Amino acid sequence: MADYGHDPTETSIPWKIFADAGFECTFVTERGTQPACDSRMLTGTVSAVLGAAEPAKAAYRTMSEYLAFQHPVGWGDPSFTLDKFDLVFLPGGHDKSIRQILDSTRVHKLLADYFALTKKPSTKTLAAICHGVQLLSAAKRPDGKSVLADVTTTSLQYFQEESIYAATRVFLGDYYKTYGAGTPSVEQIILSRLDNPSQFQKSLSFAPFVVEDPNYNYLSARFPGDAELIATKTVEAVRKALAML
Repeated sequence: MADYGHDPTETSIPWKIFADAGFECTFVTERGTQPACDSRMLTGTVSAVLGAAEPAKAAYRTMSEYLAFQHPVGWGDPSFTLDKFDLVFLPGGHDKSIRQILDSTRVHKLLADYFALTKKPSTKTLAAICHGVQLLSAAKRPDGKSVLADVTTTSLQYFQEESIYAATRVFLGDYYKTYGAGTPSVEQIILSRLDNPSQFQKSLSFAPFVVEDPNYNYLSARFPGDAELIATKTVEAVRKALAML
């Protein structure tokens, strides 16, 4: 995670489902600083209209008391590696401060190394939602291509990002555009890194939607409405992968 700005629903709902499943959860920030999710999604006028639902807010309050959340490990430590983990989960969020992790070459390298380990058959799993997929797509294989180049995926979709930006820009400016007005959408960025546009799976429905790649232990989702489903499916995927031991 970045120090600040991740979406509270995409962070706390999966955490709760993972914890309830008996997973030991570790949080990782650049310098081991306790992270905080986007406060606009939790309090104030924006939260009341567009923010996290009460179950997510309750889960976030509980997560905030979790010792591992209060004492993360640091991905900036040169000795840190993701290799020991059975699962890596990447939450999303649109606040500009998450560029701390989106633009981190250190994190890109960590994810590139880990994603290679998820090739089936494998005991390793990676799941990402929203801008978390954009982060993963920036990780590169040794040939210079994105680790997602030959992978089936979804993410925050163009129409979702652009419609909420258009609906709120009068009173929120470019809040819903992580890199500012006029910059490419998450979908456009990811499409530019895939071998074939058909690998990007879409759903115009607001019903929960999750994509599972057939060749990697990799799951992806679009937005907060998918958080519960991707977490549930990720638990199933991890248990299936670990059953290979």
